[in-house]
Amino acid sequence: MWYYQNKRDDSQVIDKLNEFADKLPTRGFDEYYNRIRNEGIKWNRKRVLRVYRSMGLNIRRKRKRRLPSRVKQPLSVPATQNHTWSMDFMSDALSYGRRIRILNIIDDFNREALAVEPGFSFAAEQLVRVLKEVVFLKGQPKEIRVDNGPEFLSKVFVNWCQLHGIVIKYIQPGKPVQNAYIERFNRLLREDILDAYIFDNISQVKILCDEWMNDYNYNHPHGSLNKKSPIEYAKTFSSGGTSRRNESTENIEEMSKLVLSDKG
Repeated sequence: MWYYQNKRDDSQVIDKLNEFADKLPTRGFDEYYNRIRNEGIKWNRKRVLRVYRSMGLNIRRKRKRRLPSRVKQPLSVPATQNHTWSMDFMSDALSYGRRIRILNIIDDFNREALAVEPGFSFAAEQLVRVLKEVVFLKGQPKEIRVDNGPEFLSKVFVNWCQLHGIVIKYIQPGKPVQNAYIERFNRLLREDILDAYIFDNISQVKILCDEWMNDYNYNHPHGSLNKKSPIEYAKTFSSGGTSRRNESTENIEEMSKLVLSDKG
């Protein structure tokens, strides 16, 4: 015996409710339905409520905090010092397994290492403290490029930058190539220090990082600085020399490949 079966196509209702649930996860049915009506869609209330319940939207859901959308920005070379700094954290462990973190700060203009600061943890207050010390010694940047780590999203860091008129340039999540200068710097530090030594305490890390940073700034022949060290290049450029580097697209692409291979 054959019975008639009513075939309902609720795909449009489902798509619309999913759209609202994604944008406004804490709102309820009345909010969603009124928005639907305000858009000029004349769906029956009972129909929308039936679909709403079948989707389980009437059950309170846990939701994750979402990052605001990040705009992809070209990795350009600043024309002067203290225009753009890059910052990032590295992780490692002492000989007995305790984790440590290292905060790296460089000037994108001449790749000078401004800080290589190891510690067991880095609260936002400690991050700002290190920044204050660097600003006192080197001056204040116009921009700081960072990833979306919790320290860089904290109100303490954001408010400090706003107070001093510093623009925070966040890279897109999962796109380390957009911060390739500091990623390349991290790779050198890891190869020369973190992967080369076994540390028993944080003081040993601090001493070797300070020695390495000094050697890097004064002696490392940087490929993108005409084989000059960061300090030597800065002196050449500030003295009116004409040795301004011309980093082509090929050079930046090559740096991106090195970053990606290091992440892999």
